[in-house]
Amino acid sequence: MYYNNFKMSLTIIRQLVPPAKSFCVNNIKLRQPIVCNLYNYSTKSPVAAGSDNVLNNLTDWETLSRKKKVSKAMKAYLERAQAHDEFMKTQQFEYAIGKRHLANMMGEDPETFTQKDVDRAIEYLFPSGIYDPAARPLMKPPEEIFPARKAAEFDEAGRPHHYLFYTGKPNFFKVMYDAAENIQQAYVFEDKVIRKKATPDPNSSLNLSSSVWVTKDQLEQILVESITDLEYDNFKLVMERLASLPYAYRFKEFIEKFRKPLGSQRFALEIPKPSYDDDGRAFVTTYECLRKKARGDVTIRSPGTGKITINGKDLTYFDDVQSREQVLFPLIFTGMQNKVDVECNIEGGGPSGQSGAIRWGIAWSLRSFVDAEMLKQMQVAGLLTRDHRRRERKKPGQPGARKKPTWKKR
Repeated sequence: MYYNNFKMSLTIIRQLVPPAKSFCVNNIKLRQPIVCNLYNYSTKSPVAAGSDNVLNNLTDWETLSRKKKVSKAMKAYLERAQAHDEFMKTQQFEYAIGKRHLANMMGEDPETFTQKDVDRAIEYLFPSGIYDPAARPLMKPPEEIFPARKAAEFDEAGRPHHYLFYTGKPNFFKVMYDAAENIQQAYVFEDKVIRKKATPDPNSSLNLSSSVWVTKDQLEQILVESITDLEYDNFKLVMERLASLPYAYRFKEFIEKFRKPLGSQRFALEIPKPSYDDDGRAFVTTYECLRKKARGDVTIRSPGTGKITINGKDLTYFDDVQSREQVLFPLIFTGMQNKVDVECNIEGGGPSGQSGAIRWGIAWSLRSFVDAEMLKQMQVAGLLTRDHRRRERKKPGQPGARKKPTWKKR
């Protein structure tokens, strides 16, 4: 039956229904009738359980969600996510066993056996003469070998776990949202300081000179999402704005999650070991030294007397002084100008391109003969960064790449 007075019925429900359950009165029919002993106030007689009364309009949403059928696509998605998790657990277990066996073969403690020790053991037990490091045997954690995948983003009822799920990139927009929230909090804190007539402590400022923002690929690995170049530019713009605020040190932990030290770049982990010639001198050869249209290779030999050979000639191969300075700069910067000999083969391009290619090749080869501290200084100075710039092509209808015909109104 239905009650004429809704307020009275709601009072009766509060008195008779146990408070441990949560119900909703929305005139929705129950999937399962609630079993309880009610009293019919109109006929002064008890109401049978499961009869057509107002309690049949209460809905337990959790029971309703569990009864909802799971679609085939959602079931397949959840099965794939579960299979990937089980696969990663198996790989991690096998990696732990392999690391323990390596430690026992090397006579070291398995509990303190690090990844560096694993690399050293692999290099010792499985020597390889292959030049390309990517073709040599290796043993890395499964997280580095197999790309990360997102966990299940919604439950069996189809409800997403993340409140930004329908943006398509919830992790990326969550980072952007957190950055905007931190900027607003920094403004609020700055206003409080100004009202107190105080000034920020210069010693507490955030120093980011020794680190750089993560690259687009690294950010995609952190977020486990693919982003566009425009979204990456927006990310850097927001983070730089946050880092430029006077009280950005309050959010140092959040900012440093997306910064990488200059000294920990990947090139530092791939420094080739020198080879030895018939005279017993160590040498390192760097191929594919490119700049504009110039292409060549550079060989550094140590010890040496500072002799420089370019296509069979000395440094006078270049007529202008600027090109000669470009070749000498890496040697002078590292203090190796009289300690090594340099042999270069270069072709294509002009003096500027050839000197730039030789400069990069010398700096790249000197990594094997300098210490880690000098390596960081070379990275900060830009000696280890390749210059990918090329000549811009001429456009149709224009005299040059950017030059336009003269426009006259009259």
